Amino acid sequence: MTSSIYNGTVIHKRFKPKIHFFKYKVFSLLIDLSELDILDKRINFFSYNKFNLISFFDKDHGERDGSSLIKWVKKNLTNNQIDTEHIRIKLLCYPRILGYVFNPLSIFYVYNNDEKLISILYEVKNTFGEQHTYIFKVENDNLLQHNCVKRFHVSPFIEMDCNYFFRILKPAEKISVIIDQYQSNEKILYASQDGKRTELTSSELIKSYLKHPLMTFKIISAIHFEAFKLWAKGIKFIKKKFKVKNNITFES
Repeated sequence: MTSSIYNGTVIHKRFKPKIHFFKYKVFSLLIDLSELDILDKRINFFSYNKFNLISFFDKDHGERDGSSLIKWVKKNLTNNQIDTEHIRIKLLCYPRILGYVFNPLSIFYVYNNDEKLISILYEVKNTFGEQHTYIFKVENDNLLQHNCVKRFHVSPFIEMDCNYFFRILKPAEKISVIIDQYQSNEKILYASQDGKRTELTSSELIKSYLKHPLMTFKIISAIHFEAFKLWAKGIKFIKKKFKVKNNITFES
Protein backbone atom coordinates (compact mmCIF):
# COMPACT_ATOMS: atom_id res chain seq x y z
CA MET A 1 0.00 0.00 0.00
CA THR A 2 1.15 3.55 -0.72
CA SER A 3 -1.23 5.49 1.55
CA SER A 4 0.64 7.41 4.26
CA ILE A 5 0.43 9.60 7.36
CA TYR A 6 2.11 13.01 7.55
CA ASN A 7 2.68 14.66 10.93
CA GLY A 8 3.54 18.33 10.73
CA THR A 9 2.62 21.96 11.23
CA VAL A 10 0.20 24.48 9.76
CA ILE A 11 1.30 28.14 9.74
CA HIS A 12 -0.67 31.28 8.88
CA LYS A 13 0.85 34.74 8.76
CA ARG A 14 -1.12 37.83 7.78
CA PHE A 15 0.82 40.94 6.76
CA LYS A 16 -1.94 43.47 6.08
CA PRO A 17 -3.78 45.45 7.29
CA LYS A 18 -2.30 44.21 10.60
CA ILE A 19 0.18 41.47 11.38
CA HIS A 20 -1.36 38.29 12.73
CA PHE A 21 0.33 34.90 13.20
CA PHE A 22 -0.62 31.44 14.40
CA LYS A 23 0.49 27.83 13.98
CA TYR A 24 -0.67 24.43 15.16
CA LYS A 25 0.36 20.80 14.91
CA VAL A 26 -1.66 18.44 12.72
CA PHE A 27 -1.58 15.08 11.03
CA SER A 28 -2.93 14.41 7.55
CA LEU A 29 -3.58 11.30 5.56
CA LEU A 30 -2.36 10.88 1.99
CA ILE A 31 -4.85 8.30 0.76
CA ASP A 32 -4.56 6.38 -2.46
CA LEU A 33 -8.25 6.34 -3.35
CA SER A 34 -7.95 2.86 -4.85
CA GLU A 35 -6.82 1.52 -1.44
CA LEU A 36 -9.76 2.66 0.68
CA ASP A 37 -11.48 -0.72 0.83
CA ILE A 38 -8.20 -2.37 1.82
CA LEU A 39 -7.51 0.24 4.50
CA ASP A 40 -11.01 -0.29 5.87
CA LYS A 41 -10.24 -3.99 6.40
CA ARG A 42 -6.61 -3.78 7.54
CA ILE A 43 -6.29 -0.67 9.71
CA ASN A 44 -7.63 -0.78 13.26
CA PHE A 45 -9.49 2.31 14.49
CA PHE A 46 -10.11 3.35 10.84
CA SER A 47 -13.22 2.95 8.72
CA TYR A 48 -14.29 3.89 5.21
CA ASN A 49 -17.76 5.45 5.03
CA LYS A 50 -18.50 4.18 8.55
CA PHE A 51 -18.11 5.71 12.00
CA ASN A 52 -14.91 4.98 13.90
CA LEU A 53 -12.31 6.79 15.96
CA ILE A 54 -10.77 7.82 12.63
CA SER A 55 -12.62 7.57 9.34
CA PHE A 56 -12.85 8.75 5.76
CA PHE A 57 -16.14 9.51 4.01
CA ASP A 58 -16.58 10.08 0.28
CA LYS A 59 -19.26 12.66 1.05
CA ASP A 60 -16.67 15.01 2.58
CA HIS A 61 -15.15 15.69 -0.85
CA GLY A 62 -15.95 16.01 -4.55
CA GLU A 63 -19.68 16.17 -5.17
CA ARG A 64 -20.18 15.71 -1.40
CA ASP A 65 -23.08 13.33 -1.99
CA GLY A 66 -21.22 10.10 -1.26
CA SER A 67 -20.56 9.29 -4.91
CA SER A 68 -17.26 7.95 -6.19
CA LEU A 69 -14.35 10.39 -5.85
CA ILE A 70 -12.37 8.56 -8.52
CA LYS A 71 -15.22 9.04 -11.02
CA TRP A 72 -15.56 12.69 -9.97
CA VAL A 73 -11.86 13.38 -10.58
CA LYS A 74 -11.90 11.53 -13.90
CA LYS A 75 -14.98 13.42 -15.09
CA ASN A 76 -13.42 16.80 -14.34
CA LEU A 77 -10.10 15.88 -15.93
CA THR A 78 -11.84 14.58 -19.05
CA ASN A 79 -13.88 17.78 -19.25
CA ASN A 80 -10.58 19.64 -19.40
CA GLN A 81 -8.82 17.40 -21.96
CA ILE A 82 -6.57 15.58 -19.47
CA ASP A 83 -6.07 11.88 -20.20
CA THR A 84 -7.49 9.68 -17.43
CA GLU A 85 -6.33 6.27 -18.68
CA HIS A 86 -4.32 4.33 -16.06
CA ILE A 87 -4.29 7.20 -13.57
CA ARG A 88 -3.82 6.91 -9.82
CA ILE A 89 -5.29 9.47 -7.44
CA LYS A 90 -4.03 10.36 -3.97
CA LEU A 91 -5.83 12.74 -1.65
CA LEU A 92 -4.11 14.76 1.09
CA CYS A 93 -6.64 15.66 3.77
CA TYR A 94 -7.57 15.49 7.43
CA PRO A 95 -9.59 12.43 8.38
CA ARG A 96 -12.76 12.47 10.42
CA ILE A 97 -12.11 12.07 14.13
CA LEU A 98 -15.06 10.74 16.12
CA GLY A 99 -17.20 11.55 13.08
CA TYR A 100 -16.14 15.17 12.55
CA VAL A 101 -13.83 16.89 10.09
CA PHE A 102 -13.33 20.30 8.52
CA ASN A 103 -10.79 20.50 5.70
CA PRO A 104 -9.89 24.08 4.74
CA LEU A 105 -7.76 22.65 1.93
CA SER A 106 -7.60 19.15 0.46
CA ILE A 107 -5.30 18.31 -2.44
CA PHE A 108 -5.85 15.63 -5.09
CA TYR A 109 -2.60 14.49 -6.71
CA VAL A 110 -3.20 12.69 -10.02
CA TYR A 111 -0.46 10.40 -11.37
CA ASN A 112 -0.12 8.65 -14.71
CA ASN A 113 1.14 5.11 -15.27
CA ASP A 114 4.77 6.35 -15.07
CA GLU A 115 4.23 7.85 -11.61
CA LYS A 116 4.41 11.37 -13.01
CA LEU A 117 1.98 13.99 -11.74
CA ILE A 118 -0.35 15.13 -14.49
CA SER A 119 -2.85 17.21 -12.52
CA ILE A 120 -3.42 18.86 -9.13
CA LEU A 121 -6.85 19.69 -7.71
CA TYR A 122 -6.98 22.15 -4.83
CA GLU A 123 -10.29 21.67 -3.02
CA VAL A 124 -10.99 24.70 -0.80
CA LYS A 125 -13.77 24.90 1.78
CA ASN A 126 -15.12 27.71 3.93
CA THR A 127 -17.00 27.58 7.22
CA PHE A 128 -20.29 28.36 5.42
CA GLY A 129 -20.46 24.83 4.02
CA GLU A 130 -19.27 25.84 0.56
CA GLN A 131 -16.51 24.47 -1.65
CA HIS A 132 -14.48 25.50 -4.69
CA THR A 133 -12.00 23.29 -6.57
CA TYR A 134 -9.16 24.77 -8.63
CA ILE A 135 -7.88 22.28 -11.24
CA PHE A 136 -4.41 22.61 -12.75
CA LYS A 137 -2.67 20.58 -15.41
CA VAL A 138 0.90 19.67 -14.46
CA GLU A 139 3.47 20.03 -17.21
CA ASN A 140 6.58 19.57 -15.06
CA ASP A 141 6.21 17.58 -11.85
CA ASN A 142 9.64 18.73 -10.64
CA LEU A 143 8.35 22.30 -10.37
CA LEU A 144 4.86 22.52 -8.87
CA GLN A 145 3.89 26.18 -8.90
CA HIS A 146 0.45 27.50 -9.79
CA ASN A 147 -1.16 30.94 -9.97
CA CYS A 148 -4.81 31.86 -10.13
CA VAL A 149 -7.35 34.51 -9.29
CA LYS A 150 -9.19 34.02 -6.00
CA ARG A 151 -12.70 32.89 -6.97
CA PHE A 152 -14.16 31.86 -3.63
CA HIS A 153 -14.98 33.60 -0.35
CA VAL A 154 -12.92 31.96 2.40
CA SER A 155 -12.04 34.41 5.17
CA PRO A 156 -14.51 37.16 6.11
CA PHE A 157 -11.47 39.37 6.73
CA ILE A 158 -9.99 39.26 3.22
CA GLU A 159 -11.46 40.82 0.07
CA MET A 160 -12.12 38.79 -3.07
CA ASP A 161 -9.86 40.82 -5.38
CA CYS A 162 -6.79 38.69 -4.69
CA ASN A 163 -4.50 36.19 -6.37
CA TYR A 164 -3.13 32.88 -5.09
CA PHE A 165 0.37 31.57 -5.69
CA PHE A 166 0.70 27.85 -4.81
CA ARG A 167 4.06 26.13 -4.31
CA ILE A 168 4.03 22.47 -3.37
CA LEU A 169 6.35 19.48 -3.24
CA LYS A 170 5.47 16.16 -4.79
CA PRO A 171 4.67 14.00 -1.73
CA ALA A 172 7.56 11.77 -0.70
CA GLU A 173 9.28 11.53 2.69
CA LYS A 174 8.05 15.08 3.29
CA ILE A 175 5.17 17.22 2.15
CA SER A 176 5.20 20.98 1.72
CA VAL A 177 2.28 23.17 0.69
CA ILE A 178 2.77 26.94 0.56
CA ILE A 179 0.12 29.46 -0.47
CA ASP A 180 0.89 33.16 -0.84
CA GLN A 181 -2.06 35.47 -1.27
CA TYR A 182 -1.59 38.82 -3.01
CA GLN A 183 -3.76 41.92 -3.30
CA SER A 184 -2.70 44.70 -5.66
CA ASN A 185 0.71 43.00 -6.00
CA GLU A 186 1.30 43.08 -2.24
CA LYS A 187 1.56 39.89 -0.22
CA ILE A 188 -1.16 39.93 2.42
CA LEU A 189 -1.13 36.32 3.63
CA TYR A 190 1.25 33.36 3.87
CA ALA A 191 -0.12 29.91 4.68
CA SER A 192 1.75 26.61 4.77
CA GLN A 193 1.56 22.99 5.80
CA ASP A 194 4.51 20.65 6.12
CA GLY A 195 4.85 17.09 7.34
CA LYS A 196 7.06 14.03 7.64
CA ARG A 197 5.90 10.69 6.31
CA THR A 198 5.15 7.54 8.26
CA GLU A 199 3.48 4.39 6.99
CA LEU A 200 -0.26 4.14 7.40
CA THR A 201 -0.50 1.25 9.84
CA SER A 202 -2.77 0.67 12.83
CA SER A 203 0.01 1.50 15.30
CA GLU A 204 1.20 4.63 13.50
CA LEU A 205 -2.35 5.89 13.08
CA ILE A 206 -3.12 5.61 16.78
CA LYS A 207 0.23 7.26 17.61
CA SER A 208 -0.68 10.20 15.37
CA TYR A 209 -4.09 10.45 17.00
CA LEU A 210 -2.57 10.43 20.50
CA LYS A 211 -0.19 13.24 19.47
CA HIS A 212 -3.17 15.26 18.22
CA PRO A 213 -6.28 14.11 20.13
CA LEU A 214 -9.55 15.63 18.91
CA MET A 215 -7.52 17.45 16.22
CA THR A 216 -10.40 18.22 13.87
CA PHE A 217 -12.45 19.78 16.69
CA LYS A 218 -9.43 21.89 17.63
CA ILE A 219 -9.00 23.05 14.03
CA ILE A 220 -12.53 24.43 13.70
CA SER A 221 -12.30 25.96 17.18
CA ALA A 222 -8.97 27.60 16.29
CA ILE A 223 -10.42 29.04 13.08
CA HIS A 224 -13.20 30.78 15.00
CA PHE A 225 -10.88 31.87 17.81
CA GLU A 226 -8.41 33.42 15.35
CA ALA A 227 -11.31 35.13 13.56
CA PHE A 228 -12.38 36.64 16.88
CA LYS A 229 -8.85 37.96 17.43
CA LEU A 230 -8.84 39.54 13.96
CA TRP A 231 -12.16 41.21 14.73
CA ALA A 232 -10.77 42.40 18.08
CA LYS A 233 -7.83 43.97 16.24
CA GLY A 234 -10.31 46.07 14.29
CA ILE A 235 -9.90 44.35 10.92
CA LYS A 236 -12.88 44.98 8.66
CA PHE A 237 -15.47 42.19 8.44
CA ILE A 238 -16.39 41.48 4.81
CA LYS A 239 -19.81 39.99 4.07
CA LYS A 240 -20.10 37.12 1.65
CA LYS A 241 -21.78 38.39 -1.51
CA PHE A 242 -23.05 35.17 -3.09
CA LYS A 243 -23.73 31.53 -2.30
CA VAL A 244 -22.03 28.57 -3.94
CA LYS A 245 -22.05 24.84 -3.30
CA ASN A 246 -19.42 22.92 -5.25
CA ASN A 247 -17.87 25.25 -7.83
CA ILE A 248 -15.04 24.03 -10.07
CA THR A 249 -12.69 26.00 -12.30
CA PHE A 250 -9.94 24.80 -14.61
CA GLU A 251 -6.95 27.10 -14.30
CA SER A 252 -4.23 27.51 -16.89
